[in-house]
Amino acid sequence: MAGAGAGGDNTRPSRPHAARLPSPMTAFVTPDRIRSLFAQAMSDMYRTEVPLYGDLIELVGEVNAATLQKDPALAARLARNAETERLDLERHGAIRVGTPAELAMLGRVFALMGMHPVGYYDLTVAGVPVHATAFRPLTEAALAANPFRIFTSLLRLELIADEALRTEAEKILARRDIFTAGARALVAQAERDGGLNEADAQRFVAEVLETFRWHGDATVSLATYEALHGLHRLVADVVSFRGPHINHLTPRTLDIDAAQAAMLERGIQAKALIEGPPRRAVPILLRQTSFKALEEEVAFPDATGTLVPGRHSARFGEIEQRGLALTPAGRALYDRLLAGVRQAGGAGNTSADYPQRLAAAFAAFPDDETVLRQQGLGYFRYRLTERGATLPTAERAAMTPDALVEAGHAVVDPIVYEDFLPVSAAGIFQSNLGGGEQRAYDAHANQEAFEAALGKTIHDPFALYAQAQDASIAALRT
Repeated sequence: MAGAGAGGDNTRPSRPHAARLPSPMTAFVTPDRIRSLFAQAMSDMYRTEVPLYGDLIELVGEVNAATLQKDPALAARLARNAETERLDLERHGAIRVGTPAELAMLGRVFALMGMHPVGYYDLTVAGVPVHATAFRPLTEAALAANPFRIFTSLLRLELIADEALRTEAEKILARRDIFTAGARALVAQAERDGGLNEADAQRFVAEVLETFRWHGDATVSLATYEALHGLHRLVADVVSFRGPHINHLTPRTLDIDAAQAAMLERGIQAKALIEGPPRRAVPILLRQTSFKALEEEVAFPDATGTLVPGRHSARFGEIEQRGLALTPAGRALYDRLLAGVRQAGGAGNTSADYPQRLAAAFAAFPDDETVLRQQGLGYFRYRLTERGATLPTAERAAMTPDALVEAGHAVVDPIVYEDFLPVSAAGIFQSNLGGGEQRAYDAHANQEAFEAALGKTIHDPFALYAQAQDASIAALRT
């Protein structure tokens, strides 16, 4: 089985490297450092593979600069919360794996980068046969150092009704190993020794990057690919190649509507709809758009080993805008309003009047920071002002956080949503896998099965946001 060690005829070879010297404990680099190295290497690789991604980075940079110039209050808020520096670093990637063993090994790889599973996402609710988590930093300090995260989906072959094709897909996946021997050895070394030194960290990044690299040759015949494609385009993408090539990297914009308009102005084929909530005075959760997946030439081996030309679409460019993290009450309201809009008329988000209906429905969602905070719909970070810091500790401790804010002794800022939305993720998948919304699957959430495959417990994002808010409140009283 792939993932059960480095063995197997299809184990991916290690990249060449110099002999390694023993790593002294004192020389271990931090997970933040390894994550930063990996994020930069991934960005450089993807920019080379998909030049249009470079255009997207430049576009987002221009939009962000213009937005900050027009909105000094936003610029001050970002600076106050150490978000200005991370804006240029902001990326998330997305990959899709085929087996529990592949997922479990990825969990070990990401742990060395300080990235841990947060949130469970059932994408079957929108017709995509996967469930997923996001590997990301957990603490505010780690997020400030580098917020890189990877949305990781596991294919659910058990949902495929065609038994013969399901069995064939399982056999194909069992024959491959998506990790190099060098990557496996360095993961084992780091787990044994407690870390990696700088040289080994650089090697580790280079080895792991091979898992995410695009390869223009498939591992299945064109006939098998087309049969899998007929089941679901995503199934064909996961099963037919050597590994889970990164299918997009996503910069963060401060104005996704301006970014979407700029994409169209530059002739970039953007998807018609921005996924997520409508434009608001107080952005909430996550809004996403993308350019459509590239159709790329792929070589498929036939029975004689001859390569047959074909085409495949998988890799695309995405932009995101992140807003306020919502509490369970806020998220319940969001989900209820969104479900009502998507179900009306039975056309999901593909109807021509969807944006208008979405905006009308979300008029019921408060769009004022004070109201959102007072109604407990979002998470906020409190910080003493210079004036507040001069108050005696006992006096500050006797006041509520809201009283401190109202008296000018504290400021309060939204806590940024660091996670994802299953319906939005599925919408991005579908727009880049051939268009229209698919409803071939019922909801099949199974977090226990996903955690069993991963070998780790998934962190609750609500708990992480609550901890950040509580810590900021506690700091007001010390």
